[in-house]
Amino acid sequence: MLKGKVAVVTGSTSGIGLGIARALAGQGADVMLNGFGDAAEIEKVRSGIAAEFGVKVGYNGADLSKPAETKGLIEAATSELGKVDVLVNNAGIQVVSPVEDFPDDKWELVISINLSAAFYAIKAAVPQMKSRNWGRIINIASVHGLVASTNKVAYVAAKHGIVGMTKVVALETAETGVTCNAICPGWVLTPLVQKQIDAWAERDGISKEEAGRALLSEKQPSKQFVTPDQLGALAVFMCSDAASNLRGAAVNMDGGWCAQ
Repeated sequence: MLKGKVAVVTGSTSGIGLGIARALAGQGADVMLNGFGDAAEIEKVRSGIAAEFGVKVGYNGADLSKPAETKGLIEAATSELGKVDVLVNNAGIQVVSPVEDFPDDKWELVISINLSAAFYAIKAAVPQMKSRNWGRIINIASVHGLVASTNKVAYVAAKHGIVGMTKVVALETAETGVTCNAICPGWVLTPLVQKQIDAWAERDGISKEEAGRALLSEKQPSKQFVTPDQLGALAVFMCSDAASNLRGAAVNMDGGWCAQ
């Protein structure tokens, strides 16, 4: 379905981003990976996707807290792979603290990576998408782009911002072949969430398995983690012709979290 297309997926060396990158590659797209991690492990991931799916796979280690590097990621993908047809803004970080204690520098960092980076990437990619009258922008927001939780002021603010930005870009591209939508996952067992589970287990003196169940029971009625593969399949649908009139949507895959 995506043969001849090029996708950039931020934060794609692990977790949700990697699941989406693999799903897009599985549909024939060439992919530019981005993210942090051990260089040897990243190369193993990059070469593995290329070999498994027979597509071109690049890697760019742009630091998305820096606007110039975010713009540079789009430029690098265009130079190395020829263009950018699909942009998945997935990179994100989490800091947990009550608002009155929330460190100023952490607020700036969360906003820069979770919100501003998506803006700069979209701004850089939209002109070439419009010129070809085809493009797919998929912003990975969160259930926290739709509802709030305590002690996550920066993350919730950024993810609500992502949902709002998705709607604006969708309206500005509504008469073109470019679409912009958001995916709002609930709990996904990523390294980011695993850290929260580990902290819960240590705090309460329980096993990590028990902490995981407690985490799910608190918010997610299905009591099952959403998987990166499920989110990848949803991203693939958003890239399809069937989704050409899906514009400005924030689709929550959250095990019933928002249905409560």
